[in-house]
Amino acid sequence: MLLGVALLIALVLKTFLVQAFVIPSGSMERTIRVGDRVLVDKLTPWFGARPHRGDVVVFKDPGNWLADEGPEAGTEPAAVREGRRALAFVGLLPSADERDLIKRVAGVGGDRVACCDRGGRVTVNGRPLDEPYVHPGNPPSELPFDVRVPAGRLFVLGDHRSDSADSRYHLTDPGHGTVPEELVVGRAMVIAWPVGHWRGLTEPAAYAAAGDGRSGAKRGTRGAGGRIPTPEELPVVMEVAGLRGRATGDSAE
Repeated sequence: MLLGVALLIALVLKTFLVQAFVIPSGSMERTIRVGDRVLVDKLTPWFGARPHRGDVVVFKDPGNWLADEGPEAGTEPAAVREGRRALAFVGLLPSADERDLIKRVAGVGGDRVACCDRGGRVTVNGRPLDEPYVHPGNPPSELPFDVRVPAGRLFVLGDHRSDSADSRYHLTDPGHGTVPEELVVGRAMVIAWPVGHWRGLTEPAAYAAAGDGRSGAKRGTRGAGGRIPTPEELPVVMEVAGLRGRATGDSAE
């Protein structure tokens, strides 16, 4: 009974509150490194929160972006494989089946995102971005682009621009490489593991000056509900979710 209750609590926490993801690729370095565990807020979207420019978000593969990086065929016994799937379902082990990505939102519906200006910078609604989080030695983009983001979609970029197959590489796809908001799993709040990498993932100030592509959009609310935890509250959230020091989670490329 106790084991069943514990599994039920883990499933509820993973589904509605917070979920841990393991980062297997370097597309967000050096902000998030290979092997880091990030905690993703899945609560506030239930109260109408929508992604904002500068947010780091985890989202479902919008169009076979990970076709060449599918899970390897397993050779373990069927009983072991099914057991791992069951534990992954409740959030106690990484999932080999879920294919998620993690990127930074550069533009929301209505924004015009382009690169590059005369200074070689990405611009949002004509305003150049100062991007200190971009991996050292990487230009803001080696691929030119100029995209008007459709309503309800997001233009996303990896911080390791030379090692991220993000929206820039899918400009010929429907939506010009943008991601539907309904595919967003949640906003990455904090790097929770390893302890030496602990840090909050906040929205860079560079995006504040670009205006808002959505009139009246506010983080975390639709009406009166929904609030994103502050950095001081994150350790409490981690304790409640049982994720402090935990070395498991799903993966996000």
